[in-house]
Amino acid sequence: MNESNGSFSDRFGYKAPDADITIREEAPEAVREAITMLGFAFDIGPGGMRDIICEVLLKRPDPSNWSPGNVEHEVHHLMAEAPWYKVYDVAERLYVEAARNDYDGERQRQFSDRLNGVFREQGIGWQLENGKLVVRGSDAFNLAIHDAVVTMKEAGTPTASNEIHEAIKDISRRPAADVTGAIQHAMAALECVAREVDGTKDTLGKIINRLPLPAPLDRALHTLWGFASEQGRHIQEGRIPRFEEAELVVTVASAVSVYLLRHRAISQIKEREL
Repeated sequence: MNESNGSFSDRFGYKAPDADITIREEAPEAVREAITMLGFAFDIGPGGMRDIICEVLLKRPDPSNWSPGNVEHEVHHLMAEAPWYKVYDVAERLYVEAARNDYDGERQRQFSDRLNGVFREQGIGWQLENGKLVVRGSDAFNLAIHDAVVTMKEAGTPTASNEIHEAIKDISRRPAADVTGAIQHAMAALECVAREVDGTKDTLGKIINRLPLPAPLDRALHTLWGFASEQGRHIQEGRIPRFEEAELVVTVASAVSVYLLRHRAISQIKEREL
């Protein structure tokens, strides 16, 4: 597939507006067909497509289908009937296949861009990053976790950075997100940062009042800590946190971590200037 000059819409920056995220545990027909057509567009023929899908589904290819047209029909049928989460497994496998004889990674970048474009247009809460589908949250969520990972690495807090990565992995699990795990890891990341800033080994609950947070944000953080302790550690019978609640905790914990680390960096600069 050659897109060296780019399509009309790429050259002039036209694209459909992003739809609100409404779909996470489902693979609508439009997405199934888009993934299938992407495979064909990246020179994975009917036979190759069928092999990949059957491998993911652990199904035997229909031996009575051998002509390209019949095999292509079988591919569409398999994708239409596959469990929703297996459809996304197929997408990850196609990403790998798209890299064959591609030495600069350009084809994989194009594959990711086109698939993620479909997800944004269809309101799908997933995105392909480095060949793996991870959760796509609100703009605030995406910005917060990106800033958190970068800032934590620059600040020399790898444990906190790893906890954010684990939170993202948990909230991205298929077929069901580990929302309690995401909450636990996000708050663990914040606790690591708080200890680093405070210079103690106390729990976050004890540290909050000593953190450089303006009122009433300190009280809000106490509330978040209480919620996370209840929902992430001491789960009540019949009360499982919703995905949106986990997303909120990860977003806020990431944003507060970034604030604390940047505040410390500014304070250190001012101390050196004195």
